[in-house]
Amino acid sequence: MRLQINAVHFTADQSLLDFIQAKLNKLDTFHDRIVSGEVFLRLDGADTNKVKEKIVEVRLNIPGKELFVKEHDKSFESATDRVLDVLKDKLVRCKQKRNDFSSPAIVEAKSRMKEDEVFEPDEL
Repeated sequence: MRLQINAVHFTADQSLLDFIQAKLNKLDTFHDRIVSGEVFLRLDGADTNKVKEKIVEVRLNIPGKELFVKEHDKSFESATDRVLDVLKDKLVRCKQKRNDFSSPAIVEAKSRMKEDEVFEPDEL
């Protein structure tokens, strides 16, 4: 997956970037059509010299949809783990919707198509 990581108003060290890249690469096992992703790392309270919390925002692009998750915690690593849990659930739900051919809308559309085939007027 192509991933772009942005650290807002600070410089992130390479070990943090590698950690985030490794964690988010695991999302390919839950949805095989992830096109790209963007990660924003922010410091909450950076303007007051006292950093309260760290914020991780992830935007994933999959065909026909864009997923966005924002989590905050005491460290970027724990916030990344929380983001990963939420994204796993969202990706699994998206994939199930894509593969669920027994959803009510699809069943209704199929039944309407069958009715149209049965009740076609004969040409004279």
